[in-house]
Amino acid sequence: MAGHSKWKNIQRTKNAQDAKRGKIFTKIAREMTVAVKEGGGGDPINNSRLATVIAKAKAANMPNDNIKRTIEKADGAAGSDNYESIVYEGYGPSGVAVIVETMTDNRKRTAADMRHYFDKYGGNMGTSGCVSWSFDKKGVIIIDNEDQSIDEDTLINDALEAGADDVENDDGVYEVYSSPDSFNAINDALDSAGYTFLSAQIEMIPQNYIKLTDPNDIKNMEKMLEMMDDNDDVQNVWHNYEG
Repeated sequence: MAGHSKWKNIQRTKNAQDAKRGKIFTKIAREMTVAVKEGGGGDPINNSRLATVIAKAKAANMPNDNIKRTIEKADGAAGSDNYESIVYEGYGPSGVAVIVETMTDNRKRTAADMRHYFDKYGGNMGTSGCVSWSFDKKGVIIIDNEDQSIDEDTLINDALEAGADDVENDDGVYEVYSSPDSFNAINDALDSAGYTFLSAQIEMIPQNYIKLTDPNDIKNMEKMLEMMDDNDDVQNVWHNYEG
């Protein structure tokens, strides 16, 4: 299929992921809280948005106790902090398309931060929809096959039977693609079948990629992504930079 997953495009080392695990859990907990409040309560059976976040949390190895506590707290905390979801779009160096998904309790602070990152590193923040048209929204499940123990035909059959659109084999991992509406059912089916997930979430997949050649552009692009990833309000950053 056209495009590659976030996993293939900006994969970090396992050590770097482990170092940031606490921050990752905090961001997922925030996303879970919003899903409980906006999606219809703390039961994932009746709240598909929450089910999607739980799948993401489990793939990130967030402990079940943390997941349970977060849901229970959000389900009974009418007076807790109110976060809103805001998406920012813009361009990095040499026209790289960037989408930043945030959850914030202070939209002025978050907007100022995002604009600063775009401006400082050779890009510019645009209007809503300025780059998202060039991305496809897909469910993406990354399955670990580092030990080459998975039978490819069996996985493809399991995934397609569950409703997946496509399966790709990419150097030690399988990438399972689906429509957002089919994601939860496919996640449950493959999880029940015993596959190990490295990532499971709804992603924005670029339709084309830009490869930077200027060393300054590369440096600025990677620094901008690093600053965005480190911001507590940022949930996901999608882009078409081929690093």
